[in-house]
Amino acid sequence: MPSVSLVDLIAAAQLGDRLISFPTDTLPALAARPQQASLIFTAKQRSLTKPLILMAAEAADLWPYVRGSEAEMAIWQQVADRYWPGALTLVLPASDRLPPGINPTDPTTVGLRVPHCAIACHILSQTQPLATTSVNRSGEPPLQTMTEINAQFPEVLTPSPKDLSLFSVPSCEGQPSTVVKWVGKGWEILRQGRIQFEA
Repeated sequence: MPSVSLVDLIAAAQLGDRLISFPTDTLPALAARPQQASLIFTAKQRSLTKPLILMAAEAADLWPYVRGSEAEMAIWQQVADRYWPGALTLVLPASDRLPPGINPTDPTTVGLRVPHCAIACHILSQTQPLATTSVNRSGEPPLQTMTEINAQFPEVLTPSPKDLSLFSVPSCEGQPSTVVKWVGKGWEILRQGRIQFEA
């Protein structure tokens, strides 16, 4: 049965042998330990040219995965302070700590996000950063409810309705995060999503 207690869901994510899914402030996330990112590509039948993102409960958990000058780090921290937790994904230069499976065709960059969602942050605070993406077969619309996910991805663990009811889950209205990439001296918007980004 794919619907399990939060304790079991978190334990499975920590072990790394199962995919999990949970609500966020945008679309539900399909998640795995960063070292097991290949599980996500296989489940979604996803092209290796489409990178995953690292999601964490706090910005401090993500900074070890990036590299930049002091000045760049200061800029990135300012943006994080303004928009996180929230629906903004930052694509930044990756450090050598990043498992190559997150971005198989270009491991020099990594997308990062801290969601504004209590249950997501509760899970991520215990698992540490997870490789994530939306829940869908490649080319199909993202699934938006745990019921849909349970039906179409029976191998993926989701939080039980009882545990979900303990948290206030934001309405995501099907909008993904806005994605911006650091391009040396400024930002390039790769995808306009739920929030308006101002550099």
